[in-house]
Amino acid sequence: MIAVNERKAGMSRFAMNTSLHFLGTLLAVASTAVAEVKVAVDHLDNEHAAPGFKFANVPAPRRGDAGSKAKFEIVEGERDPNGGDIAQLNNGAFPASADQPRSNFFFREGTDGGRIVADLGSAIDVKQVNTYSWHREARGPQVYHLYASEGTAADFNAQPKRDTDPTKAGWTLVAKVDTRPDGKPAGGQYGVAITDDQGSLGKARYLLFDFNRTEETDNLGNTFISEIDIVDRNAPEAAEESLVEAVEISGGYRFTVDTTEAPDLTDWARKELIPVMQKWYPLIVDMLPSEGYTAPRNFSITFTDSYRGVAATGGNRIVCSPSWYRKNLKTEAVGSLVHELVHVVQQYGRARRNGGSRPPGWLVEGVPDYIRWYLYEPESKGAEIKPANAGRARHDGSYRVSANFINWVVGKYDKGLIKELNSAMREGRYSPEIWKERTGKPLEELADEWKKSLEAPATAAN
Repeated sequence: MIAVNERKAGMSRFAMNTSLHFLGTLLAVASTAVAEVKVAVDHLDNEHAAPGFKFANVPAPRRGDAGSKAKFEIVEGERDPNGGDIAQLNNGAFPASADQPRSNFFFREGTDGGRIVADLGSAIDVKQVNTYSWHREARGPQVYHLYASEGTAADFNAQPKRDTDPTKAGWTLVAKVDTRPDGKPAGGQYGVAITDDQGSLGKARYLLFDFNRTEETDNLGNTFISEIDIVDRNAPEAAEESLVEAVEISGGYRFTVDTTEAPDLTDWARKELIPVMQKWYPLIVDMLPSEGYTAPRNFSITFTDSYRGVAATGGNRIVCSPSWYRKNLKTEAVGSLVHELVHVVQQYGRARRNGGSRPPGWLVEGVPDYIRWYLYEPESKGAEIKPANAGRARHDGSYRVSANFINWVVGKYDKGLIKELNSAMREGRYSPEIWKERTGKPLEELADEWKKSLEAPATAAN
């Protein structure tokens, strides 16, 4: 759900010599010297949050803002080694899930936050400051004071420690931010937009963020800060389109495709990938049911250079290697992500967490390839095994080979086999005996019969 809270604070512009920067007469100074700073807060709970920070009122983070060129530095406090470095605050890359430490900056566990300075290089007319955070629990909300300075005051201290009041060291307090609902931390995605009713917060070269922890009941209260945007009033409005697509699917599902790190894949994703994901996710959900199970309502697909393989799925998050997809757009690209969609639906880790049996890896990968090669793109014949290779084929060879075996058993013996295998693996009750129960033959005998069919494909089941 979206909860919007707009707070107003009457404060002086942090450009104290307003008459020099904006006004031509003393009369104008008298009429506009005090500005109304507004702090707008958007909150999406974890069920509705998705990559890209798409809020109703707070603008989505942008690439190329003044903050992207700023130098961020820790003034006081220590980065938590489990999180990302300070560059995460302005690199234009955002977390793809609610618990992705390396994609966020946060202060060390057990400390009460710290101070961060952003040096813009020169004074600009600051139109807006936006901050973004995302965590499934107490590290989601934001609690901080924002100060600003042109850095020209005689008493200016560029790196005031916590024992120094910034307002006595050449800084002006701009806003106080606390996004905790009713003063208590709540997980989810938060966006904060600090603006001014006159269109400018004033001139500043430096911004100081003094972050506090969100709670003191344990050591895990420091905010997962995902991104900080600083908008120059005099810069042209960003014309770039969003590189994070949020897509609704029938049945109450939704997903995002993030091509921020691979903008050249955006057009392909919109035209080729997204329509297939919209169609096949609910189909796969229907193929793989089990008692009391609800498939993830949200999932994400992120193209990131930090991943070096092809694609991988963890929970409801799919990460993809842009370099591989660029080379395979017209061949295996979409099909590979149909395979990953199956992993999103499988969720076999539930069984292991509950003490059940561990599903065999060849089936964990074989079922997605069966759905991909025999249901999504059967015309490609991508899982066919030539008679010359039959001698080396193993039913538990995983991926395409196991998909071929599964397809043969389904076609000859049991059209309901996939549902049973899936529910058994998800519920932690899988054993090889299932094959005999369903087909009347043990797994080893089925495997031998399948191999013989490969050597004489004319007699094989379709």
